[in-house]
Amino acid sequence: MSRRTALPPWLAHALRAQRGPVSWSAVTRGALAAGPLLLAAVLLHRTSLGVVAAIAAMLAGINDRPGSRRSAVRRLGAPAAAGAVGLLTGTYGGEHLAAVPLTLLLTGLGLVAGGMSAVGPVASGAGTQLLVAAAIGAGMPVAEAGWQRALAFLAGAGWLVVLRLALPTPGAIAGDFRFDGERDAVAAVYDAVADLLDAVGGEAAGGRRVALTAALDHAQDALTGPRLRRYASSAAERRLHAQYAAALPLAEAATALAWAGEPISARAAEGPRRLAAAVRDNGRTGPVPAPSRSGPALRALDDALLRAAESFDRAGGGEQRPPARRRGPAEILRAALGSGGREYGLRVALCFGASAAIAQALHHARWYGEHQHWYWLPATAVFLVKPDLGPLVSRVLCRAAGTVLGALLFAGFAAVLPRPEGLIALVAVCGAVIPVSTRHFGAQTAVVTVLVLALVMVGGEPQASVSRIGETLLACALVLVVGHLPMAGRRGGGVRARLAAAGRAAHAYLDHVLSESGDRAERWALRREAYRTLAEARTAVALAAAELPALARHTEGTDAVAAVLERLVDTTTACAVHLDETGRLTARQSRQLEALAAELERDGQRLGLVVPRMPVAA
Repeated sequence: MSRRTALPPWLAHALRAQRGPVSWSAVTRGALAAGPLLLAAVLLHRTSLGVVAAIAAMLAGINDRPGSRRSAVRRLGAPAAAGAVGLLTGTYGGEHLAAVPLTLLLTGLGLVAGGMSAVGPVASGAGTQLLVAAAIGAGMPVAEAGWQRALAFLAGAGWLVVLRLALPTPGAIAGDFRFDGERDAVAAVYDAVADLLDAVGGEAAGGRRVALTAALDHAQDALTGPRLRRYASSAAERRLHAQYAAALPLAEAATALAWAGEPISARAAEGPRRLAAAVRDNGRTGPVPAPSRSGPALRALDDALLRAAESFDRAGGGEQRPPARRRGPAEILRAALGSGGREYGLRVALCFGASAAIAQALHHARWYGEHQHWYWLPATAVFLVKPDLGPLVSRVLCRAAGTVLGALLFAGFAAVLPRPEGLIALVAVCGAVIPVSTRHFGAQTAVVTVLVLALVMVGGEPQASVSRIGETLLACALVLVVGHLPMAGRRGGGVRARLAAAGRAAHAYLDHVLSESGDRAERWALRREAYRTLAEARTAVALAAAELPALARHTEGTDAVAAVLERLVDTTTACAVHLDETGRLTARQSRQLEALAAELERDGQRLGLVVPRMPVAA
């Protein structure tokens, strides 16, 4: 029965929503962002600039995810800066260029933004805002100069950044609210270690190890955000860094125990849970239950617990900066100009350029009627063409359904709400709902549709629900066609690029472990990069597998390579712990390393992946 009723992956993904607690602090920031900005601009008789600032606050609100204040500066600020550049470029391009040169300019921006989006999540957000703001600047002519609109855009996003930095998060410690996100992230690492120890020897161990990787990634990002000073400026921050550093050997030992697969005493997880509570309460740990020392991995766990307890009970602690991600200029260029960046850039450029050309043609043919703005079609295409927002067909279905629902809702609101005060209140309500709606792309689209339609009506445009539905459906059809067009080179370049990066990171990690170097900090940094790139590759593989069969077939077999890399990195971690304790590998570890290296090379050659040859134990 379950086989007959199982949904295909592309449809199941479209219906799936994220889960988790509601971030009420983000809801508060959303309510205080776009709506109040628009109200202030209306009162000052600068409505058009207020619309621009509110749009910037809305886009920043979409990126306002849980995390530390320091990481939020980069996550919100970098896309906002790119959006201001896009708005400036689009405004002056729309004023001084004819339709064909303007289309070529926007196509070139799409090529740059698409390649840039392959670098990482922050770069992807920057690429999105660059193109959306460029479309708005070119298709929404207003009286103000381009530089004024760019400043208004920066002011709108900057206001949300100020709210993120200034407002305390519920549950933050009085007088120490700066570290609420960091403290929760570090505590989550210790909880994840305990969860993995509880699952050792069971079927849930694999999923718990993945959850531990995600917790470590989140904590690393929270602690290594931009800072004014090179080093931590307070004893509390130095102590928090030391607590994160103390979690790394614990995570290593827990991973080694999970690799061995032998059940351990429930007592082993009590220590990490007590450490997690101490991080959240900013207190001391007291006595920590010690696990059995019957094997190398258990001895490593016991030693790591003792060192962690010592670092917790010290008042300050030395400067122990978390290992930052190793992404130099060469690595960033490789991601942007590699196969994944080229494939993504070409598709974004084609979709964005074609949608801009079609929108201008419809605009000059007066298909829009009394509506003068043609930005909706290319702006919609930008969100639809982004693979990090989900599989193509899932994005199209969610965008179409969300736009229809949002447009119908707004038509009802516009018929009964007073203007402009009712519409401004609607903008504030939608801003508050955005953090909740980000759990599902369709729900987010519906909320954003209501908000944008309210903004443009406050700015003087007539009710445009019907035309927005038509433009969205046209953008959906365009992106579906472009997404299935053959391109130069092999399809699935983004997935293969992620797997290649994971292979290079695994190679560097394994090579360091087998060299028996005593540099623990270097080893932990390499291990973090290996697991992080592996998680990114796993995500890319899962998204590609949820595409329609015509697209999913181009990445068949990549999940097997990711699984081999995962086993290889886990085995490398077990080898590192064992070498620390005994100075030599077991026969099982040596055989498994050799078998995994051979399997990875064989699968890589079959799929055309450029994966370095893995070193093996002597």
